[in-house]
Amino acid sequence: MKVAYVTTDHPIIRFDDEREIVLAAWLGAGIEGSPVNWHDPAVDWADFDAAVVRSAWDYIDRRDEFVAWAHRVERVTRLFNPAPVLEWNTDKTYLRTLGVPIVPTFWPEPGAELPEWEEYVVKPAVSGGARDTIRTADRETAAAHAAALLAEGRTAMVQPYIPSVEQEGELSLLYFGGRFSHAVRRNPMLSGEPVAANRATLRDPDDDQFALAERVLAAVPQDLLYARVDLVRMPDGEPVLIEVELTEPYLFLRDELAAPDLFAEVLAETLKAG
Repeated sequence: MKVAYVTTDHPIIRFDDEREIVLAAWLGAGIEGSPVNWHDPAVDWADFDAAVVRSAWDYIDRRDEFVAWAHRVERVTRLFNPAPVLEWNTDKTYLRTLGVPIVPTFWPEPGAELPEWEEYVVKPAVSGGARDTIRTADRETAAAHAAALLAEGRTAMVQPYIPSVEQEGELSLLYFGGRFSHAVRRNPMLSGEPVAANRATLRDPDDDQFALAERVLAAVPQDLLYARVDLVRMPDGEPVLIEVELTEPYLFLRDELAAPDLFAEVLAETLKAG
């Protein structure tokens, strides 16, 4: 089986330290994986039995092109995750539709007054890696950033900063084919800690965190090859969803030794099932 490991030629690719791990695990499962640049016009995607989106991290600057690419590829081969999932998941307005507890989110319109919170996180709905995201205790600064995003024709999101993440961190639960693989605790990207401190450690989720993650995945109607559910606890202890990453999530495969093989096993089973 020939499978495209969908990546990019953008310099950001240097942060993809999971590629060789994945390709080795795929090979062990009888899958010949090849890194392929998603926006290379010379690629014939019909040459592959499937394409798996992994580190196409530059899509943020060209989302419309990426979504069109996904639908085009899906017409000639199997795409994971499916094109409708990628289109839906690359705009965080999906958080409005899931019907699960999420971090409180205000979706400002031009001229709208922001809620009164102690600290604000303001970001665009299409973003990644905290790009164009600010954390501030100043309401006017938060409002100005939201207004700037709106002026650019982007959808803005305003959320309260959750102080508890600095003690408990963010929890990411990783799934392959709907099967739980592992979970990691991550330091929040806006905590102010140095980059070197933003490392993940394995963590056993609590029952309420498992339950919320299962609700999130159940709200997605399509079958998923991979999923990462990012949770945080509110000050009252309630777990809430930050986001569900179904497009190109980092999978923390170095943290759980069995995870690469599970990923490969699920992919092989899915391809054989047709």
